[in-house]
Amino acid sequence: MFDMSEWITNNARLVVAVMIIVSAVVAAGIPMVERSTSLDQFQTDADEADALEYADENFSSGTTDTTSAQVIVKDDDVLDTETLISMLEYERALRTNETVNETLVENDSVRSVANLVATAAIRDERAGELQTRERELAGTEAALADALDSLADDQNASIRSAFEAVDAKTSVNLTEEDYELFADAVENRRGETDGNTTTNGNTTATAQSETRAGTWNVTTRILDEEYARLSENRSDLANLDPTLGDQIEELRSLNDSEVETLAADVLAGNSSQSARALAFMPNYYEPGSATTNATLLVVTQETPGGSFAPGDAPDEIEDSQVAMTDLAPDDDSMSVLVYGDGIVSTEIMDSMVDSVLLVGPLAVAFVLLVLVGVYRDPLDILLGLLGIALVLVWTFGAMGWFDIAFSQPFIVVLVLLIGLSIDYGLHVVMRYREARESGETPPSRAMATALGSVGVALVYVTATTVIGFLSNLTSPLAVFRELGIVSAIGIVATLLVFGLFVPALKIELDKLLERRGIDRVKPAVGTGGGPVNYLLDTGATLAAKAPYVVIAIALLVSAAGAYGATDIDASFEQSDFLAEDPDDWLKELPGPIAPGTYTAETAIDTLDRDFVRQDTTATILVKGNVTDPATLDRLDTARANASDMSATETYADGEVAVTDPITVMNRVAADNESFNRTLAAADTDGDGVPDRNVTAVYDELYRVAPAEAADVSHRDDGEYRAVQMVVTVDSSVDDGTVRKQMEWVAADTDGKDVSAIATGDVIVNQITADQLAETALLSLVVALLSVLVVLVAAYRVTEGSASLGVVTIVPVAFTLTWVLGTMALLDIPFNIVTGMITGLTIGLGVDYSLHVSERFNQELADAETVVAALHETVTGTGGALLSSAATTASGFVVLLVAILPFLQSFGLITALTIVFAFLASVFVLPSLLVVWARFVEHDTITERFDTVTTAERTGK
Repeated sequence: MFDMSEWITNNARLVVAVMIIVSAVVAAGIPMVERSTSLDQFQTDADEADALEYADENFSSGTTDTTSAQVIVKDDDVLDTETLISMLEYERALRTNETVNETLVENDSVRSVANLVATAAIRDERAGELQTRERELAGTEAALADALDSLADDQNASIRSAFEAVDAKTSVNLTEEDYELFADAVENRRGETDGNTTTNGNTTATAQSETRAGTWNVTTRILDEEYARLSENRSDLANLDPTLGDQIEELRSLNDSEVETLAADVLAGNSSQSARALAFMPNYYEPGSATTNATLLVVTQETPGGSFAPGDAPDEIEDSQVAMTDLAPDDDSMSVLVYGDGIVSTEIMDSMVDSVLLVGPLAVAFVLLVLVGVYRDPLDILLGLLGIALVLVWTFGAMGWFDIAFSQPFIVVLVLLIGLSIDYGLHVVMRYREARESGETPPSRAMATALGSVGVALVYVTATTVIGFLSNLTSPLAVFRELGIVSAIGIVATLLVFGLFVPALKIELDKLLERRGIDRVKPAVGTGGGPVNYLLDTGATLAAKAPYVVIAIALLVSAAGAYGATDIDASFEQSDFLAEDPDDWLKELPGPIAPGTYTAETAIDTLDRDFVRQDTTATILVKGNVTDPATLDRLDTARANASDMSATETYADGEVAVTDPITVMNRVAADNESFNRTLAAADTDGDGVPDRNVTAVYDELYRVAPAEAADVSHRDDGEYRAVQMVVTVDSSVDDGTVRKQMEWVAADTDGKDVSAIATGDVIVNQITADQLAETALLSLVVALLSVLVVLVAAYRVTEGSASLGVVTIVPVAFTLTWVLGTMALLDIPFNIVTGMITGLTIGLGVDYSLHVSERFNQELADAETVVAALHETVTGTGGALLSSAATTASGFVVLLVAILPFLQSFGLITALTIVFAFLASVFVLPSLLVVWARFVEHDTITERFDTVTTAERTGK
């Protein structure tokens, strides 16, 4: 019969050569690996996601796609003169910076309360100037009229002198043309006076009236250009858009009291201007107050190439928003915190790099420290590190060849493979050392024994762990399927490297060194007595004395864990992927491993807590016959219902943050007389909702306000295909409640000829979170059942005992409940990484259990008693398991210093998973094996168990 272990050891050089060649081929794929920051990779395939994509593509506020950066400005009082001027100077810095300026939209690119206050000040000043001018024109007109009347009565008075007297007293520039008009009017009046004089020398009342009308007509003609200019200036005043320089100079010209009065007036909440201003204010701001400690500055940017997925902003947007942070004033006049898609993309990418650079060296340092303590041999340590490097090369190479992009969750896979590599290496090396303990067994024979012993277990472990991770193929999320595939590839690579390459290379190196007189016989952990030996032997002792008590305790703890697991939530938020700003001591680490500064997470928390986030919305997408008046009636009812829901946000002035075709129509009608007439004609019952000629109303809306119309309606080839209602969501309300309430709103809108669906990032994220929980449950069921079938079949074929496969899987089930219970206890949700924990637990748990069961089954063949077999198992294989658990757990514990929260929680829970798996395999599984040995149909084993002596029971 072909013996694989013998072939490997007899052809060690060939194995090493082939592995090097194959590794080189696989490594060629590494340069093809791309990095991805796009959160679109976590997108679900649900109908709501398709609806969101439709809305993003077909509703637009302009001809180009845009994105916004929200700049949080903080100071003791952001409405005082100094801070308002600092905000305007910051805006000017943004506009003059080339990197930022080239991305800004053409109009209203930067908006803030400072603009509104400064503009209001300039408008008030100019309004006062216009009023003064109007009074001056009226006075001049009256003076000209009086002079004309006086000259008409006095035929000898000098017209020139009278005109110049008026000109000298007015600021109006009277011209020679004006004099000629005036003189002609005087001559005409003098002639008319002669002809209309009565016998007693008085003019008739009719003549007086006509004379006065003629006088005003002349004076009006003289001042016609001045009045026209005044009217034009008033019209310009309504659309005043002063330059930033004018705004800054205006505020500098005012005293603090004047600015305070202006700010309170602008933010009083009693006008459309106030509504615009209050959108920049925190939710705790009292309208009309002249002081508060925070406000928003909004920067609108064009996005080259159209819309993009969250986390995948174009380079121009990333660079510009980073520049916005760098341009913040450094004179303590105010603090600035920038949040936008560019910042998010930048920080996701930076956090991946920083996490690898930070966690990688620390993980290697911890693992190296443990390996030094376990191996105590430089060559074995170097071989272990070489093996780890080769496993990672294979994994990255496979990702390149299979076109799988590297993103944040794959950091976990790297740490996992490092841990498994150490695990595999320890089992092979420790079993090899046991085989060479006497010093008489040559390296090839010892390695053949080691591979023959643990090789089967490693193959079983690989198969079952691969099954555990491939169970993620049942996930509805593509990224989980990719994670499962990459993990499976990495685990197979681990078996090949530590089952072929490292053993073959170790044989050749040990032979070479021994030929040079260097002793290569090293002790295995747990075989030489001492505290470790006694600790490991506890499981065998407890199994001998009270196996049923151990099992009962394990069952009780597992029941508690299973109950707690029912309370685990699922989470999928953009903030899950954003790094927390690292502690100062991490930033002070040397060189490239020191992480940078991260602000997006803080910005999100601040926006969620203190502001109405314009980017957190739910959308009711309505498709079908949207020009039917009944559709608008249902939409009006739905909006009223949405206004009363807890998920709907309210602005500081009490206005509900809902936008739909009806609100847009009413807002445009208030400012545009033409559209107001169109809407009024279509609204026969006066409720503000068109009930006839809806298509004509939409057409007129597009004509007079195309940007506003495109926000809420989709028109294609002249046909209206869809409309949408956008609800700004209260970020303090959980996503599940938002989804449920928005589905109610959609149901109110749904009708015979239209379909309505609730969508938006909040709703799609909630669906993704539900699918994360579904992934965890499916992975659990599929992996557990698959591994059970494999182990039962394998042990039935190889050992003739299917029940041993069942016994081996029981501690894994225990471990799983303990892990889930701990997650519930620590309030750790299922997220994009911890969602893999069920498959991971089964994979790691089977690893530890299989080694114990396989070793126990081998020891039974030669041991005199069951307890003796257990003793050899837990002190031999248990020592390797302890070393493996220590190194692997250490590697994951390092994730606690990671700058990504989900890596921290995953590192903690995975380290606990390893500890639980070790405890279950060394302290619970022995009791299960004793019971199995008692009831299995092998009389000799039963007899051996029944004849266990007191000494054997104590493990002595």
